[in-house]
Amino acid sequence: MTTRRTVSSANPWEAVVGYSRAVRVGPHVWVAGTTAAAADGGAPVGGDDAYAQTVEALRRVVAALAQVDASPADVVRTRMYVTDIERWADVGRAHGEVFAKVRPASTMVEVSRLIQPGLLVEVEAEAWVGD
Repeated sequence: MTTRRTVSSANPWEAVVGYSRAVRVGPHVWVAGTTAAAADGGAPVGGDDAYAQTVEALRRVVAALAQVDASPADVVRTRMYVTDIERWADVGRAHGEVFAKVRPASTMVEVSRLIQPGLLVEVEAEAWVGD
């Protein structure tokens, strides 16, 4: 039987909505949409800077991967949701700083808004930890 490991971000929304920051089943890892939301509900980490918010979101993604014995090198797919596609270069630059050598399949799309005011970007990741 394959074990299931979950990672919590300690966000109170997890219990209400019923999700985990990350889930690993066998060699597969899924990291939920991750933002730069402040723990206290205040202004996002990075303020109104799309690059800074993406750096923070990716820092959290990498930390979640590490908790299930995975790394950025294992990532095969990312998705980036941005509230202003005109800021794509800032988001892409931060993504490239983590994944330029890995080059996962990736998507960036514009959305009308994210769950908390001020959030500019949300990042999902999928990894495969195998041979």
